[in-house]
Amino acid sequence: MGKGPISQFIEKNYLHFNAAALVDAAKGYETHINEGGKMLVSLAGAMSTAELGISLAEMIRQGKIDIISCTGANLEEDVMNLVAHSHYKRVPNYRDLTPQDEWDLLENHYNRVTDTCIPEEEAFRRLQKHLEDVWQAAEAKGERYLPHEFLYQVVNSGVLEQYYEIDPKNSWIVAAAEKNLPIICPGWEDSTTGNIFASNVIKGKLKASTVKSGIEYMIYLTEWYRANSGGKGVGFFQIGGGIAGDFPICVVPMMYQDLEWTDVPFWSYFCQISDSTTSYGSYSGAVPNEKITWGKLDMDTPKHIIESDATIVAPLVFAYLLDM
Repeated sequence: MGKGPISQFIEKNYLHFNAAALVDAAKGYETHINEGGKMLVSLAGAMSTAELGISLAEMIRQGKIDIISCTGANLEEDVMNLVAHSHYKRVPNYRDLTPQDEWDLLENHYNRVTDTCIPEEEAFRRLQKHLEDVWQAAEAKGERYLPHEFLYQVVNSGVLEQYYEIDPKNSWIVAAAEKNLPIICPGWEDSTTGNIFASNVIKGKLKASTVKSGIEYMIYLTEWYRANSGGKGVGFFQIGGGIAGDFPICVVPMMYQDLEWTDVPFWSYFCQISDSTTSYGSYSGAVPNEKITWGKLDMDTPKHIIESDATIVAPLVFAYLLDM
């Protein structure tokens, strides 16, 4: 199957600078998986609210992503968009808002992310009851799960279908849940659903240990990496910066420096899409070669950095990989 019009446009027009870096990264990703490699994709920022699910879900369905690392916000916000899409509010003139305008949004239960307001009642509360149900059911049986496993239980049970407001094929969580795709969600506590869980613990309704911790995510990732890093190895496609990227990339140096396992392969492809310009002391803005000194990448690991807006770049890379 040949490449479609989007891919042809990219190859014809994206010939220099960040545009060329996008093409190189997409072709490198394609080569990596065509040669039998696996790929981790990390999601920082508010990529789910940017509706990356439209392209990301198809990437998951077509087997072009093997594991996702994301923030708690990205984990929950894809489902919030799924169940409350029509209640979202766009504010194109967000740069002109006064503190009073922002307060008025709060009073109307709208939480703003740049130009997009998440409707608190419809989004958070529709999800809350069903998550509390699975947390309580697990605790009653003495069971413990990772945050994404609880979300998969809710999605796969069908209880949210009554609320669906977008085509579920555009939800990356639905696609991931159907495949039982491994997810790493470091710092899940820093999310609305994490806060809801904490409030239940403070009220004495749940035990903190019912949801497994970030350390248990690192152990889960270690087991996954050991099982999947043979042959061509595992690539790392990082969207944004932050904990979604920092946490999983460290599994490699952790295994051979801290566990002293000598047979751990480096990440075998690396790309970061970042609008954090190269800076002093910032990890999000560090050039990929810095990762060599931390034992994450090898000298000859293919390395790409696309310094641009991930909401524009990531769907284009995915379109290329999907032959669109």
